[in-house]
Amino acid sequence: MSELVTGEAVALELRPARLPSRALAVLLDLAATMAAYIAVTLALVAATASLDDAAQTAISIAVFVLVLVGAPIAVETLSHGRSLGKLACGLRVVRDDGGPIRFRHALVRGLIGVIEILLTLGVVACIASLVSARGRRLGDVFAGTLVVRERMPAAQTGHVPPPPPWLAGRFSGLDLSAVPDGLWLAVRQYLTRMQQLDPQVGWSMAERLATDVAERTGTPVPQGVPPAAYLAAVVQERQAREARRAFGGAPNGARGASGGDAHSGAAGPGGGYTSAGFPPAPMPSAERPPVPPADPPPAVPSAAPQEAPPAERPSTGFVPPA
Repeated sequence: MSELVTGEAVALELRPARLPSRALAVLLDLAATMAAYIAVTLALVAATASLDDAAQTAISIAVFVLVLVGAPIAVETLSHGRSLGKLACGLRVVRDDGGPIRFRHALVRGLIGVIEILLTLGVVACIASLVSARGRRLGDVFAGTLVVRERMPAAQTGHVPPPPPWLAGRFSGLDLSAVPDGLWLAVRQYLTRMQQLDPQVGWSMAERLATDVAERTGTPVPQGVPPAAYLAAVVQERQAREARRAFGGAPNGARGASGGDAHSGAAGPGGGYTSAGFPPAPMPSAERPPVPPADPPPAVPSAAPQEAPPAERPSTGFVPPA
């Protein structure tokens, strides 16, 4: 099974799930959902036996919508793409750029899944998954999602290095809404594999990606900041915003952006961050801590001024009376 390759010729380490594993995950989800639906239906039949037929029909429709449609959407939203069947098969639903899904993605997948899975007994979903190069069904195509294999060997997964500490929180005011998902994916994959690239090739790729990101944000790359470090800082800022949007609070990694310890992790002379693979760069003058002024020399006590003798006044010829 080959890895995904984006339009920027960057390989994606997450591999798409194929039809057998997805079918097994769907069967497990359907078994759990049908068990819950039958249990809720039996309980409501016993509780609403005294109602008329119209009320019982309305309640049955509401239970069908809530349990068979609403419950899977809520589970995928709260678990960020991991339903019971997907968790058992080691699968997960992600966005096209590899990020976690949101409510709108789960809603589109759930509504279209009613047609292509429940009403057609999965025939439409199987055909779409076989035709698609990434094994996506119609719900994935319209929602912009992808089901991937989450359980991968540790050697095949990449790690996005953190930016230099002196860049933490510096790009909190950038407008990242115009950056497309494909460019984010290319930046993230470059950061995970920049150590495997030739230095000159890696530097040129970083400059090109940094220029593309700067054009989308409308703010040029700060002078003196290496392109790879700039990309890592922008990616960290986007991840911090995603975490705040998903969990409603500031993540631990973003607290240093506003605190006073943003310079505590700078390594090497001039603020370089070579431990993560970034080329050293001089620390901007605005980020350097102020140098305390030198103590002034102690004052030498001067001698007490001597009183000058009174000057002799010229005689006026006037003698005061006795």
